Amino acid sequence: MKKYLSKIIFALLVAVFIICCLISAPVSGAIGSLWSLLPPIVAIGLALITKEVYSSLFIGIAAGGAIYAAASGTGFTGMFTVIVQDGLIANLSDSYNVGILIFLVVLGIIVVLMNKAGGSRAYGEWAARHIKSRAGASLATFLLGVLIFVDDYFNCLTVGSVMRPVTDKHRVSRSKLAYLIDSTAAPVCIIAPISSWAAAVSGTVDGVNGIQLFINTIPYNLYALLTLLMVVFISLSRFDYGSMRIHEENAEKGDIFTTRNKVYEDEEAPAHTRGRVIDLILPVLILILLCVIGMIYTGGFFSGTDFINAFAGCDAAYGLSLGSMAALIVIILYYLCRRVLSFTDCMDSIAAGFKQMVPAILILTFAWTLKTMTNFLEAGAFVSGLVESASAIQILLPLILFAVAIGLSFATGTSWGTFGILIPIVTSVFSSELVSVSDTGSIPSMVIICISACLAGAVCGDHCSPISDTTIMASTGAQCDHVNHVSTQLPYAFTVAGVSAVGYLIAGFVQNVFVVLGVSIVLMLAVLFVLRALVRRKTAAN
Repeated sequence: MKKYLSKIIFALLVAVFIICCLISAPVSGAIGSLWSLLPPIVAIGLALITKEVYSSLFIGIAAGGAIYAAASGTGFTGMFTVIVQDGLIANLSDSYNVGILIFLVVLGIIVVLMNKAGGSRAYGEWAARHIKSRAGASLATFLLGVLIFVDDYFNCLTVGSVMRPVTDKHRVSRSKLAYLIDSTAAPVCIIAPISSWAAAVSGTVDGVNGIQLFINTIPYNLYALLTLLMVVFISLSRFDYGSMRIHEENAEKGDIFTTRNKVYEDEEAPAHTRGRVIDLILPVLILILLCVIGMIYTGGFFSGTDFINAFAGCDAAYGLSLGSMAALIVIILYYLCRRVLSFTDCMDSIAAGFKQMVPAILILTFAWTLKTMTNFLEAGAFVSGLVESASAIQILLPLILFAVAIGLSFATGTSWGTFGILIPIVTSVFSSELVSVSDTGSIPSMVIICISACLAGAVCGDHCSPISDTTIMASTGAQCDHVNHVSTQLPYAFTVAGVSAVGYLIAGFVQNVFVVLGVSIVLMLAVLFVLRALVRRKTAAN
C-alpha cells in the first residue's frame, strides 16, 4: 500500500482539481479558464511520481488536446490534429526551435570531438592536479557557469561538457552537477546586461529604455541573487539536504547516478592520447567567440547597429546555430592540423554527437508541444486576468506577481513567455507613473520592484519545472537522468523561493534596495545555517 501512496494522492489531487475546473467552467468553456492549467499539472505530477518523463509529457499533451477538442467541438479528429499537426509537426518546423535543435546537435558533435581528441581527458588530469576536493570541483563549476553568461542553453551544455570529467573525478553526483549548471544558467543570464535574456526582457517593455530598466531590476532580482549565494554556501560547507543528500552520499561511495535509469550513452574513450588541455580550452573559446559573433550578427551589428542594441535585437536561435556551425568547421580544421584526429574520426563524430543529443531532443519536442497545448487553451490570458484583478493591492503586488510568475512559468515551462505576459500588465498598471519617465529619466521604484518580481518568479518557475527548456538542457549538460535532476533540485529552489517571497513582501512596504536585499541575504544565510544544524543533528541521531 505504501508503494502506491504517492500515486493515490496524486490521483486524488487531480480529481479535486478537475472538480474545481468543472465548478469554474464547463469543458465546453475550458479555453481561458482553470482547465488550461490541467495538462502541465498532469505531465509534471506524473513525471515526478513515475520517474519517467517521455510518457508523462505525452499524457499531458494528450490531455491538452482532448480538452481543446472538447472546448472547440472538433471531436477526435480535432484532438489528433491539434496534437500532431498543430503541436508536434508545427514545433519541429518552427524556425526558432529548429535553430535550437541545430545548436544542440552541433554542440553534441563538438563534445564528441573534444573527447576523441583527448582534450577532455587532459583537462580532467590537469584539474585533478589543481582541484583537490569536491568543494573545489563544485566551485569551479559555479565559476565557469558565471563566466558563460551570454545564453542559458549555451551555458548548460558548455559547462556540462567541460566539468563532467572534473566532478566525476571528485565523486560529485550527476544530480548535483545538474543543479550547479542549472543554478548558473538562467539565474546568471537574468542579471547579466549582455545576454540573450536581457535582450528578451528589454523587448517586452514599451515607453522606457529596456536595457536601462533591466539594469535597474538586477539588485531586486532576489531569486537569482540568492540562488547564487546558496550555491556558494552549499559548495563551501559540503552541506546537502532532501533527496540530493542521498545522491551525494551515494556518489562518495562511487555511484554518481544513484538510479541506473541512464538515458545517455557512455562517453567514448579518447581516440588519441596526444590530446592536451589546449585541445579542450581553445575549442570552447572558439565556440564562445563565434556564438557571440553569430548573435550580434543577427542583431545587425555589422550593419551599423551598436553592440548593446545588436544583442537586444538578436535572433538567439539563428545566432547560436550559425556561430556553432562556424565553430564546428574551425574546430575540425584545428584538430586535423594538430593531427590528434583523422578526417574519418571527425566524420564519425557527427553521428555520435547527434546520437548523444537524442534524449534531449525528444524531451524538448514534447515540452514544446505541451506549451503549445497551454497556448491553445490560453493559460496566459487566464493568469493575466488574475493578476489584473489583484493590481488594486499595490503594496502586495510584488509578492503576488512573484507567486503568479512562479506558477505560470512552472506550468508552461517558459520564463520568457511568462515575463512576456506579465511585464506588459505591470507597465499598464503603472502607465500613469511611466508617462513622466521620458522627461525625468527616472523609473519609479515600484515599477522596478514589480518587474523584478516578474523576472525572479519566471526564473524560479523555470528552475523548478520539468518541462522547462533550461532544466532539460541542464540535465543534458550533466548527462543526468532528467527526473533525478528535477526532484533533487526542487527542495533547494523552494527554499530560495520562500526567502525571496519574504523579500518581496518587505519590498512592497519599504521600496529601498539596500534594506530589501540586505534583509533577504541575512534571512537566506540564517535559513541555511538552521537547515545545516537540523541535518547534522539528524545525522548524529542516526
